Amino acid sequence: MNAQTAILQKDITPAAHAADFGDYEIVRKVIEKISRDYRDQPSLEELAEAVGETPTGLQKLFTRWAGLSPKAFLQAVTLDHARRLLDEGLPLLETSLELGMSGPGRLHDLFVTHEAMSPGDYKSRGAGLTIRYGYHVSPFGIALVMATDRGLAGLAFCDAGEEKAAFADMSGRWPNATYVEDLSATVPYAARIFEPARWRGEEPLRVVLIGTDFQVRVWEALLKIPLGHAKPYSRIAAEIGAPKASRAVGAAIGANPVSFVVPCHRAVGKSGALTGYHWGLTRKRAILGWEAGRMAG
Repeated sequence: MNAQTAILQKDITPAAHAADFGDYEIVRKVIEKISRDYRDQPSLEELAEAVGETPTGLQKLFTRWAGLSPKAFLQAVTLDHARRLLDEGLPLLETSLELGMSGPGRLHDLFVTHEAMSPGDYKSRGAGLTIRYGYHVSPFGIALVMATDRGLAGLAFCDAGEEKAAFADMSGRWPNATYVEDLSATVPYAARIFEPARWRGEEPLRVVLIGTDFQVRVWEALLKIPLGHAKPYSRIAAEIGAPKASRAVGAAIGANPVSFVVPCHRAVGKSGALTGYHWGLTRKRAILGWEAGRMAG
């Protein structure tokens, strides 16, 4: 029996999941309704009724969660705004920030430092590697955080009840590694990843990228996309010197093991369409809207 099998046979749902996920659960339902009824442009009152909130309560919830009103949040994830990102290279929202790398976008850029494991390490599929993991409440549902002694190696998302599937997805990438549930090792990462006030260049978050040489090049290109911006797959392919490999770039982006921190959610289709996301398109919209709030703030 390998380490992965041993872990999957035990209950990996932590007691911390008893916490109320509150805000994100409601945000998720609102985004799903908007996605279904986009042409009808549902009002604040209609959205509030659909999720069992008052209009005032929903307004306050969005402001607390994203730093935006529901209307501004929805504008931030529309196709028109995504196209504007691509055509102009501007932030998602009109703000008082100077255009380009400034404000929170610059902070996030400086926040992450990374290294790549050798091709040999990748080919061994995790042999000799100990990966400590834990589940944490995040602004986007449950976050599965995975870390080695060299830094953050994995970040996945799921909803309540999907923890084992998320673990199987992530551990299947490095099936020969030893997995140890260790909240004391992952809490410091979770605390820093989702708190913009702790995005400080003088204390960078260490990330270790475990993948093929091509995948690592794609992930490094993603790290260069500033917060509040987006980039089409074709441009990413050109930037890594493989202009005809847009499909392979898309596959590498889908395989990104460090979601959010390595911002695969900022990769979009040539038209500006959000296309897919490994952890669900609703979550991708939520992340982009949340980031828009950070920029506006």
